[in-house]
Amino acid sequence: MIGQFNLKRFVLNLAINIIAILLAVRLVPGIELSGPWWGLAVVALLFGLINTSIRPLLLLLALPVVVLTLGFFMLLINAAMLYLTSWLAEGFGITFSIESPLSAIVGAVLISLVSTLLSILSGENRVQFQVIRGRRDE
Repeated sequence: MIGQFNLKRFVLNLAINIIAILLAVRLVPGIELSGPWWGLAVVALLFGLINTSIRPLLLLLALPVVVLTLGFFMLLINAAMLYLTSWLAEGFGITFSIESPLSAIVGAVLISLVSTLLSILSGENRVQFQVIRGRRDE
């Protein structure tokens, strides 16, 4: 068995995705969501599944380009994941539309920042700072 399913972690990640996508819909011009009341949860679930299954493969395949562009190509990969989520949401009768590539990039950056911040605040991701005082060459 590769790993054990953790329901608490799944629900926490889904809630984080819901909040991040909701903020992107509210704050980024060009990203809109309409459909049934449960549509936001479906979009967040699809986005989470895409980011855990397809995104790592794309990052691996695009690794040389990501390195050459000093990571800026990841913005395009994240925007593509948002477009893919939009396309898949249509199959559930949910209109999650992205008007332009700029909206997709800004939305992907906002979703990444909010998700990272909420993951840190929830204790899901641990951040550790080390303070070294004095000079090291002494």
